[in-house]
This record gives sequence, C-alpha cells and structure tokens, in this order.
Amino acid sequence: MNKNTTYTVLTDANFQQEVLEYPGPVLVAFGADWCGTCRIIEPILERLEAEYKGRIKFGKLDVYHNERTAEAYAMAKLPTLIFFKDGQVMDHIIGVASEKVIAAKLRSLL
Repeated sequence: MNKNTTYTVLTDANFQQEVLEYPGPVLVAFGADWCGTCRIIEPILERLEAEYKGRIKFGKLDVYHNERTAEAYAMAKLPTLIFFKDGQVMDHIIGVASEKVIAAKLRSLL
C-alpha cells in the first residue's frame, strides 16, 4: 500500500465498528503480506480508492494476523474482496479481477 492511500487497516478488534457498523459502502480486501496475487491487485485497488474517495470506504485485513475475522468470512483463497453496504455483504470477488469488474461492483454499492 502506498503512502497516498487512505485504506482503513482492519483487525479483529475494529472490524465490527469499521465495517459492520459503518453507515455506507465498504470494500474490504482480505489478503496477507506473503500473498503474491494480493500484490498484483494492489495498484488497481489504489486507483479505485482514489476515484471513490469520500463515497466508498476501503479497508484492508491481513488474514494471517486476524484469524477470527478471516474464519468468520470463510477465507479459502486470497485475495478476496468483500463488498459491504450498511454492514451487509452485498457481493464478493475471489482472486484477481480486472479494474473494470471491481469498479462495476463498487458502482452498484452507490
């Protein structure tokens, strides 16, 4: 993640407040430091985060350090993107997807 992003760093301790109780759309990127495909998708998420700044909250959760939340959402493959709105899961993407596909799902949250 570069210094210009405003991702919310999510943890088991703050997931409830930052995602489930958030009154609006949130994209959560579930990944891990060791995940090569997570690094591939990172620049796409950074561009989209800049484009949707102020309209959609972007969060990042390291599944290796936050096992409780990872297990609650049955993380089997990384990266996994879960799209929330008003605390409810609206959609998800497992694995790498194009910027166009991710952007379409983000637009559907607005």
